[in-house]
This record gives sequence, structure tokens and C-alpha cells, in this order.
Amino acid sequence: MKIFILSKKTVYAVVIVLLVVIALAVFATNYKHEVASVFTNTKKLPIYSVDTNEKKVSISFDAAWGDEFTNDILDTLDKYNVKSTFFLVGFWVDKYPDMVQKIHEKGHEIGNHSSTHPHMSKLSKEQIITELKTTNDKIEAITGYHPIVFRPPFGDYNNLLIETAKELGIYTIQWDVDSLDWKEMGVKPVVDRVSKNTKNGSIVLFHNNAKHISEFLPLVIEQLQGQGFEIVPISELIYKDNYTIDHSGKQKKIK
Repeated sequence: MKIFILSKKTVYAVVIVLLVVIALAVFATNYKHEVASVFTNTKKLPIYSVDTNEKKVSISFDAAWGDEFTNDILDTLDKYNVKSTFFLVGFWVDKYPDMVQKIHEKGHEIGNHSSTHPHMSKLSKEQIITELKTTNDKIEAITGYHPIVFRPPFGDYNNLLIETAKELGIYTIQWDVDSLDWKEMGVKPVVDRVSKNTKNGSIVLFHNNAKHISEFLPLVIEQLQGQGFEIVPISELIYKDNYTIDHSGKQKKIK
């Protein structure tokens, strides 16, 4: 019987190979969705806009950091008979429950904007579920309404997020018109940007605590309505079933 004696270099090499194999196995287990996406090249997209011949659009407001202008927004929407969608973060719901109820009573749609405003692509499936369900439960406890649309904080998403939201009956929503109101550029740049870029099926992004929103929102609505657009909540704009989403994030009805 032959006895093989391995050199130190060989032993080290074998150990390194084993460690690499173990590391790859752990990575594949924890990030199987991402690994699958790489090899199948099937990146999933949220809904950025909707393919429609109707002159319908949605304007939406992300709410996370304050509410000092929210009453002004609601008054403006009332004045122009517009219904919108408000995406609320869980800790905002905790801090302003009366405002959550008021938004709902005014007939606006309430969407989910996560519980803690994290980068959703960094989370596990279990963490994503917690983020979504925690906020939905809080909103439902106040309003009796169960949100069906979700906007990821920072616009950050991956396949796992979109798939998990879908399993929960939630549509992941982005936007195709960014007002850039958070840059505090003043009134005219926001009005011009939104009015020039909005088209059939557009979803416009605003923030409820943008500095000049009380001034530019009436002008934006007047511009859009003047162009013949009907402004509706996002859940009334999107297709609920039998649809595809193209490479630009445009949702299209399957005929």
C-alpha cells in the first residue's frame, strides 16, 4: 500500500479550495434570487408608467419626514377635484395618525412606502415581508383600508422585492416623471418639468414636505388639466391582471 504525503503547499491549496466552495455555497443559499437573476437574465421591473390611449395620469406624494404642507396639499386637491395616491412610511403613520385618517376620508389612495425607509434591495425576503406587512397593518388599523400599491424608498428594488410584494398582492410602483421637488429649485422649474414630461399613463412623483409644494401644486394641476388629462389614483391607472412590463417599466395590457 502506497502512502501519499502531501506537502504544506498542497494542504494549503486544498484548504483554500474547500473554503471557497463553502463560501460559494453559503452565498448561493442566501442570495439564490440574485444568483438566479444573473444566470437567467430576467430582471424584473416595477410599474413606472402605463400604456394607455386614455388621457389619464396619476400624481403621487411620498410622505416620510414631516406634514407641515400636507393640509395645503389636501386643500389644493379638493379645490381641483383631484384624487391622488399618498405613499406613507410606517413611522410617519405612527407620528401622524390623524393625518392618515384625513387623507383617507378625503378619498385619496394610501400606498405603502415601507416601515423604516430602508434600501429594500439589501433585505432578505423575511425582512421585506416585515417592512410591507407592518405598514399595511398600521394603515389598515387606522383607516380600514388595505393598501395594494407600494413604492420602495430611494426607488431601490430587486427581483426579490418585486416577487415578494406580488406574493402579498401588492403592486410595486415607481414613476416616469420626477418633479425633483426635493431639490428646492423653486416653482417654475417644477411646473415646467412636470407639464412638459407628463403623457398618457404617466406617474408623477412629488414629496408631501417639498418646500414650495403649496405654490407649485396648483399650477401643475392647472397645466395638466389644461392639457386634457384626468388625474386619478394609481390603483385606477394600472392594470390589475393580464399585463406585461416592458424594458422601460411601462405596463402594457395583454390583448
